[in-house]
Amino acid sequence: MKLYYSPGACSLSPHIALREAGLPVELVRVNLKNHQTQDGTDFYTINPKGYVPTLILDDGATLTEGPAIVQYIADQQAHSQLAPPNGSMARYRLQEWLTFIGTEIHKAFGPLWNPSAPGETRAAAQARLEQWFGWLDQHLGQHQYLMGDTFTVADGYLFTCVNWCNFLKISLAPWPHLGDYMQRVAQRPAVQAALRAEGLLD
Repeated sequence: MKLYYSPGACSLSPHIALREAGLPVELVRVNLKNHQTQDGTDFYTINPKGYVPTLILDDGATLTEGPAIVQYIADQQAHSQLAPPNGSMARYRLQEWLTFIGTEIHKAFGPLWNPSAPGETRAAAQARLEQWFGWLDQHLGQHQYLMGDTFTVADGYLFTCVNWCNFLKISLAPWPHLGDYMQRVAQRPAVQAALRAEGLLD
């Protein structure tokens, strides 16, 4: 398989999933400013949406959208327990988490990355994030991972998004359980390998 990524972007989530699953993958870096791959290919010819992640499967098919990609990866190695079995209530809980992270956490960061966003918009986005961080902090005070004691692809996604706080200088000090969770996930060998491969860890 081939994963198109940008260092530290939301493509880090499937990158983590691939390493947790032990699946071989070719990494192709994408410059999201000029929408070109590292060899100069127009990325729009690979994914017309123009954003990462994009996964090219072994049969040449293209899969986009992070939550779909990570579930596909998990299902290739069911024994890894990165996702509960299809059709189970636990699987729907996983999808519930992936949807929440995508719509409430991932998207809320958007205005904070945009230097032209009005200050009022940025402040509202950060307040929304802080509200959800408080809710996550309570949950993670009772659970090692989002779905209990087992790391799943939802954890890889949440880690990827909350990790952006490091770049935006947002302290997690007010949410100690969330901070502990981030450190716990960061210490996983597969996560460290993904971060190192993307140049985010020495």
